[in-house]
Amino acid sequence: MSIKQISVFLENKPGKLFELTRLLADNGIDMRALSIAETTDFGIARLIVGDAYGAARVLREGQFIAQYSDVLAFAVPDEPGGLHRLLGAFNDAQVNIEYMYAVLGGEKGRAYMIFRVTDTEAAERALTERGLTPLAPEEMEAI
Repeated sequence: MSIKQISVFLENKPGKLFELTRLLADNGIDMRALSIAETTDFGIARLIVGDAYGAARVLREGQFIAQYSDVLAFAVPDEPGGLHRLLGAFNDAQVNIEYMYAVLGGEKGRAYMIFRVTDTEAAERALTERGLTPLAPEEMEAI
């Protein structure tokens, strides 16, 4: 099952990330995952939160540009080769990974990875056929 991720465009200048987190905190929105990529002029903060639609509304009201995308989340054994085995399933299924990032927290002995892929639905079907089940949104909330 895919999870809604919010991508927020940030000017690459001091205080913008602070503004974003202040808006979320002031509105009781807890982040489950965060990744930030930057270029010279702007950055992209990618967020997984409990209420993606509410968070996007709050951010837009705060003058941020926010959009949704579907991502897949998987629990990975936190051991040598754990990620490699998961990536092998992606490779066997011919799934192209656009980007990925790790999530902290959760059950001891497991790591959690977020994947943005070219075709989320096809990737989910192909990986499920290989015995892999992506995390559901409610499972992400428990991390």
